Amino acid sequence: VPRPKPPRSKKQNAPKIRASFTPGTVCILLSGRFRGKRVVCLKALESGLLLVTGPYKINGVPLRRVNQAYCIGTSTKIDVSGVDVSSINDAYFARVAEKSADGEEGFFANDAAKPAVVSDQRKADQKKVDAAVLKAVEATPLLKNYLGSNFTLGKHDRPHNMVF
Repeated sequence: VPRPKPPRSKKQNAPKIRASFTPGTVCILLSGRFRGKRVVCLKALESGLLLVTGPYKINGVPLRRVNQAYCIGTSTKIDVSGVDVSSINDAYFARVAEKSADGEEGFFANDAAKPAVVSDQRKADQKKVDAAVLKAVEATPLLKNYLGSNFTLGKHDRPHNMVF
């Protein structure tokens, strides 16, 4: 008796978030454009990625999604209970499809790279989140300097012996 084939479209479950990444944890980014930067973890998204911010005013890191494999959670914590990030989810970071030029000629015609345009919505959300995070940062002495400094390893540093 032939059996029906099982459905192929299974929904992937989001990866388990490491216990060290709680909202308010200061994390160190290990790769990407902002490697070495210390950022504040705001929440874990449904996709398993972490929502982090610099704050932008301190170290130039905007609201971003980061894979937890490329983060180190530190023991430093900030109170982010006053930060409202409920409206920010994975769909918020989806790219907007722009109209393509006509055919092959249009593809090769514009060789100049277009600068990235940040929407007014993103700028407003960044300001709103940063205002609340900065209030918590200012309450702790030297935390602003700590977030502004980069993480680096020297010649004789032993990362496996370090306590973050």
